[in-house]
Amino acid sequence: MRSDEGNSTPVVWSSRSAFLLACIGAAVGLGNLWRFPFEAGENGGSAFVLIYLLFILLLCVPIIMAELALGRRGKSSPVNAMRNLIAAERASGAWVIIGWFSILTPFIAISFYSVVAGWTLEYLLRALNGTFDTYNAIVSQQSFERLLSDPGRMLLMHTLFLGLATMVIARGLKGGIEWVAKLVMPMLFVLLMVMVVNAVLYADIERGLAFLFNPDFSKINAEVAFLALGQAFFSVSVGVGALLTYGAYLPAGISIPKSAVVIALVDTLVALMAGIAIFPLVFAYGLSPDSGPGLIFVTLPIAFGQFESGILGVMFFALMFFAAFSTVVAMLEPVVAWSIEKTGYSRPVMAWITGVLAWVLGVAALLSFNIWRAVYPLGWVPMLADKDIFEVLDFVVSNLLIPANGLLLALFAGWAMSKSSMLEEFSLKNRYVVRYWLFSIRYLAPVAILLVLITSTN
Repeated sequence: MRSDEGNSTPVVWSSRSAFLLACIGAAVGLGNLWRFPFEAGENGGSAFVLIYLLFILLLCVPIIMAELALGRRGKSSPVNAMRNLIAAERASGAWVIIGWFSILTPFIAISFYSVVAGWTLEYLLRALNGTFDTYNAIVSQQSFERLLSDPGRMLLMHTLFLGLATMVIARGLKGGIEWVAKLVMPMLFVLLMVMVVNAVLYADIERGLAFLFNPDFSKINAEVAFLALGQAFFSVSVGVGALLTYGAYLPAGISIPKSAVVIALVDTLVALMAGIAIFPLVFAYGLSPDSGPGLIFVTLPIAFGQFESGILGVMFFALMFFAAFSTVVAMLEPVVAWSIEKTGYSRPVMAWITGVLAWVLGVAALLSFNIWRAVYPLGWVPMLADKDIFEVLDFVVSNLLIPANGLLLALFAGWAMSKSSMLEEFSLKNRYVVRYWLFSIRYLAPVAILLVLITSTN
């Protein structure tokens, strides 16, 4: 990996902790903080969590290891890293599609993700202004609907959020990405801990814990298992391109297997802590533990308005903002890194060009909530016929590109790369661990991802 300015000085992480914080920031996103806890509570509690953890450790960790190893061995942006690996291993040139998917996927994802992230910024400002004090069920619902119907306000928040993320990427690895990871992720953990303590002291912690962790194995069936499997793959950022890119900056002395385990487990821990912080509040105020944006932007503000101090709402939406911000930064980096290598222009120039292009696509996504809400761009495609622009972008990324790229990464690492090349990156000495990794990456993970891909498009 060349420097941001195109000379021969390599760009590497300054420390293992900076690398881990950045990777965890890439994995911990908005979906982790509301979707996983809700899915766990509705589908068997700790029984679901146990199945999820098994999938994380047995399937996701091997793929994280593979993606980081490919990035470090390729020493470049996703497209050029794949070209380097193809040349070194004398593999088919068709495998370069992994690199292109690792550019296309995050670019599309940024556009619609930034729109939702803009909502977190809007609600953070509302919390700071004490707006939640006036909220009840009707007022909260109407307030959220007014935001969605206001393209000007949504455009402002989308622009501010994506502009801040672009500024960070323009500053490079150490002055931007690392700086944000070292600042934002500790703040995220502190805010999460404070909210957990608040749930223990002032909310219905018993009912919240029962919702999340009461084991109900009667709810575990094939459908729930597939749900846990899909959530596991999507929650650790496999196939998005961020880990492949971050791996390119990884020095030889940092253990990939240990890092992969830490990333996966901390990502899961954050999701569980979010559930412990959120659902006791929901039950304490007699609210519905609904999933999706409704829980975050309609239900919880009602609870926050009941507190004499508005600090809880401020902390929560600051938490959501930080999670979204670190994820978007990680998604911008693969695109910008490739564009620098492709054009030879400086990082600031390519960062802002990339940011503007993603902003334009995001404008189309946000208009689908108001002015273009009756526009169905792919109405001639059966599975997308009833989806607006935002929903099409979300479906293509979440249901097609991410699982497809994860599948290709597993197949390439398991079959196209030589065993010796991969083990050289891992430095694994336990032959049983080596055998399991090879079995998982060649057989278990591809089959599992293929099942997720099939079920998610039906």
